Amino acid sequence: MLQDELTNHEVTICLEGGATLGPFRATWSKDKPGDVRELSIVSIEYDKFLHGEAQQRYKFHLHDTYAHAAHSLIINFERVTAIYDRVNLK
Repeated sequence: MLQDELTNHEVTICLEGGATLGPFRATWSKDKPGDVRELSIVSIEYDKFLHGEAQQRYKFHLHDTYAHAAHSLIINFERVTAIYDRVNLK
């Protein structure tokens, strides 16, 4: 865990047919604010899509700070049924 951690996010993307991607975890810290920012962008972009806007972004680069792994996702929102963002609060 990072010393300056503020919140822990865990995002799971649900697809048509019951498949899931994730969970992807990230800790937002003063040193690495980009980790959670990228996770949040997936949710924000999907929300815009649900409100009738055309999908603008398809590729997302996520860092899992717990597993020390990086993930590149290419997502077509037409096949997404839900995005679940779980936040662990202190």
